[in-house]
Amino acid sequence: MTSFLTWWGAVWDVWHTPIRILAIIVGAAIARSLLLLSVKRIIRGVVKGMNGKAAQVSGLVHNARVVQRAHTLGSVLSNFFTWTVVLVALSSVLSELGVAVGALVAGAGILGAAVGFGAQSLVRDLISGLFIVFEDQYGVGDSVDLGQASGVIESVGLRVTQVRDVSGVLWYVRNGEVVRVGNQSQGWSRVVLDIPIAYSSPVDRARDLILKAAHSISTDEKLSKQLMGEPEVWGIELLSGEQVVLRLVQQVGPSHADEVARELRSRIKIELDAAGIALASAKTPIHVEISGKAVA
Repeated sequence: MTSFLTWWGAVWDVWHTPIRILAIIVGAAIARSLLLLSVKRIIRGVVKGMNGKAAQVSGLVHNARVVQRAHTLGSVLSNFFTWTVVLVALSSVLSELGVAVGALVAGAGILGAAVGFGAQSLVRDLISGLFIVFEDQYGVGDSVDLGQASGVIESVGLRVTQVRDVSGVLWYVRNGEVVRVGNQSQGWSRVVLDIPIAYSSPVDRARDLILKAAHSISTDEKLSKQLMGEPEVWGIELLSGEQVVLRLVQQVGPSHADEVARELRSRIKIELDAAGIALASAKTPIHVEISGKAVA
C-alpha cells in the first residue's frame, strides 16, 4: 500500500494536469448523458400521459400535435443542457491549462455585445420561436393565418416557421415577424355560408330547404364525425332589391371546415334546384321601352 501511494504521488506530481483534464472531460460526458436521459424520460412520460388523456377526454389537442410539441421542447432542452455542459467543461479545462478565463470572458462579453447588437433580429426570432413553442400558438398540421402567409404549418423551428399555402407555395416566415396568429385548428371551427336567393323567392321555404340539406350531412359516415352541434340559419344577412342572403352556420371539428363547407354547398344546391328556388344573379336587368315595347 505504501509503495502504491508513493507511485501514485510520483505520477500525480508529473501528470496531475492531464489527469484533472481527463476527469473534467469524463465528468462532463457523464453529466451530459444523465441530463439528456432525464429529458428523454420526462418527455416520454408527458407524451404517454397526454396519450392516455386524449383517449378518454374529447376536445383535447390531437395526439400527433402533443407528440410534436413534446419533441420540440425536448430538442430545445437537450441543446441547452449540451451547450451549458460544454461551456462549463471548456472553462474548467482552460483554467487547468493556466489560461486566464476571466480575461477571455470579458473579451467574449465585449465581442458578444457587438455581435448581439448586429444580430438583434436573429435573437428576436429565437426568443419568439421559444414563446411560440411554449405557448402552443400553433403546431405542425395547423391551418393558420400569420399575416404574411396563410396555409398549413409544415415545420415549426426556433427561428423560422414553414407554411404551405393553398397553391402549394412553401413560405418561410421568421418567428420574430409574426405579430398575430389566426389558428383555425385549435378546439373547433365554424362553417359560415351566405346563400343568396332571388328577391322574389319564398324565404321561409328556402330556409327550411337549407336546414334540410345541412341536417342530411349527419347521415354521412365520414363527415358526421366532424359535426359539433346542430346547424343554424341565423336569418337574413343581406337584403337588397335583387337578392336576399341567408346565413347558415355549422360548428365542426378543427381543420375540417373546408371539407364540410364544400359538401354543404353541394347539398344545398341540390335541394334548392329540386324546389325550383333560384339563386340570385349578379346581373341586374335593365328594361328599355322602344315603341311601346319593353326590351330587356
